[in-house]
Amino acid sequence: MNKGSSFNQYIQQAILKYWETDALTDYQGATLQYHDVARKIEKLHIVFEYCNIQKGDKIAICGRNSAHWGVAFLATLTYGCVVVPILHEFNAEQIHNIVNHSESRLLFVGDYIAKDIQPDAMPHLGGIVNLPDFSLMVSRSEQLTYAREHLNMLFGSKFPRVFSKEDIHYHEDQPDELALLNYTSGTTGHSKGVMLPYRALWGNLDFALNRLRPHVAAGTSTLSILPMAHMYGLAFEFIFEFCNGCHIFFLNRLPSPTLIAKAFTDIRPSLVIAVPLIIEKIIRKKVFPVIQSNRMKLLLAMPVVSKKVKEKICEQVYEAFGGQAYEIIVGGAPLSKEVEQFLLSIGFPLTVGYGTTECAPLISYSDWHDFVSGACGKVIDNMEVRILSHDPQNVPGEIVTRGTNVMLGYYKDEEATRKVLDEDGWYHTGDLATMDSDGNIFIRGRIKNMLLGASGQNIYPEEIEDQLNSMPMVSECIVVQHDEKLVALVYPDMDETADFSADELEAVMEQNRVNLNAQLPAYSRISRIELRNEEFAKTPKKSIKRYLYQP
Repeated sequence: MNKGSSFNQYIQQAILKYWETDALTDYQGATLQYHDVARKIEKLHIVFEYCNIQKGDKIAICGRNSAHWGVAFLATLTYGCVVVPILHEFNAEQIHNIVNHSESRLLFVGDYIAKDIQPDAMPHLGGIVNLPDFSLMVSRSEQLTYAREHLNMLFGSKFPRVFSKEDIHYHEDQPDELALLNYTSGTTGHSKGVMLPYRALWGNLDFALNRLRPHVAAGTSTLSILPMAHMYGLAFEFIFEFCNGCHIFFLNRLPSPTLIAKAFTDIRPSLVIAVPLIIEKIIRKKVFPVIQSNRMKLLLAMPVVSKKVKEKICEQVYEAFGGQAYEIIVGGAPLSKEVEQFLLSIGFPLTVGYGTTECAPLISYSDWHDFVSGACGKVIDNMEVRILSHDPQNVPGEIVTRGTNVMLGYYKDEEATRKVLDEDGWYHTGDLATMDSDGNIFIRGRIKNMLLGASGQNIYPEEIEDQLNSMPMVSECIVVQHDEKLVALVYPDMDETADFSADELEAVMEQNRVNLNAQLPAYSRISRIELRNEEFAKTPKKSIKRYLYQP
């Protein structure tokens, strides 16, 4: 981190520089300009003060993307507190677990979440604040109630003259000071809170300002689709754009393909950050049916005509993303080779990056002009990467990385921290890769069993299996991924099922699936259960040989 630099300085400078510029808009809703954001930040700071919230205290945010989600995030950091972003897809029990484990003092919730959570399950919270209007859902102190009910009066007393740029003074952070606790899993007993310092946020922002800002002008529109509780969406659909003076639109409803397509057309974003699911659905549903017709196949087979046809196809695909984006950056999960090769063949501005929550998130990236098919870019500024292999160009080895972006460790879990952070500061990713002579990284697989959901969420199959194994007539099981869907392979308890017909057993397993899914976030739910007639092959330690059952 550069001497004298502060992450919160970038937020402050953006607000001062773009004071009268549009900043945050809920898609098809209201717009906040930068000075409106500053005013709301100050009002939340007053609430924090009256609650006796201290610098370093934790404040949790759980809700769909919205302008007020962004305001709550910025207010928390600029006050000097630690943000605990929680995926809105987690169920109530998982939200309770994270709030309690993180020792959060306040919880901001969206209306979608507010209906499910149980305040009594989070006894240490001082209050729960509704994101849509910052009203109080729960207050456990007279000070909080007073501050919210008299907020305009308190604001007027603090700023008796017109609130202006001169009134902006934010917390001056230190590089290794804790900024975020980002939980990789919300399941009881298995949650890991990734401790991200300010330097990690700064490292990703510094990269974006150096590499992306020349192509993404201040004042241009961008679209926030990926969950802001994930570092990928938070860093590159919100933090960079806000500090760069962009106008951010939040897709604050369920992101259906139809809604996403309309949003791209309406907003025409200057940069598109995507997960493979979004790209692949557009290509498979809108493009492949057209180019796979006999007529199109004939035209593409003619060298003279083929170039013009590809240019036309590229133009149409580009327009589906709004027609203004400098490039489309894909990350969070592997992109289909078929789709990637097709997009590159038509000259589409595609690139793929790689990262982890533990690096807030970015490790590697290349501009689309330099992108190499099958790769996920080269190591970014402020970071180092090694492949632990005797022949990194040909024999896959684990990716290890160190530098500005690397986490401090896992919250309250020194053992888990020691397993991934060595004495020299190298973070062991658990991913296998090769690296060519030019430094391009090619992911080859995962050492651990972690699966990636279609939208980039981390899925831990052992946690799902642990719950399924406790259900009726299940002897043992494993969870695998078929395309984008999770499938449970189950060997039933033969003693219990002896008197059951095949149809009756199928009905029991279907009920197991329904009951299991009710306990899981949407992205880790099981699409179907497949029954096996024999036990799974096992190692001498009696662990199932998972690799034998991968599709």
